[in-house]
Amino acid sequence: MSNRDIYVAKMKLQLDELNAQMGKAEARAKEAREEVRDKYKEEMAKLHAQSQLAVAKLEELQTAGETTWEAMVAEMEKIRDAFTHSFSYFKSQVK
Repeated sequence: MSNRDIYVAKMKLQLDELNAQMGKAEARAKEAREEVRDKYKEEMAKLHAQSQLAVAKLEELQTAGETTWEAMVAEMEKIRDAFTHSFSYFKSQVK
């Protein structure tokens, strides 16, 4: 397995784990008080959009040529980091 394949597999695993955690947080948000439930729904919509962006970028990364690989890895990591930070913030708000 090449370094590229390992990286893609690792990134996919991280995104899958974030999405699974997001599902759990979404379930908790549904149990929240009514006055905050709409805000949680809005934030979950943003998280879902970030997740879709990350998955799309990962798919693009898998087909990237060698000349664009390095730049795309940096982009992928920025997208993943933004998604992770947004999710962490959301999770800290849903208690």
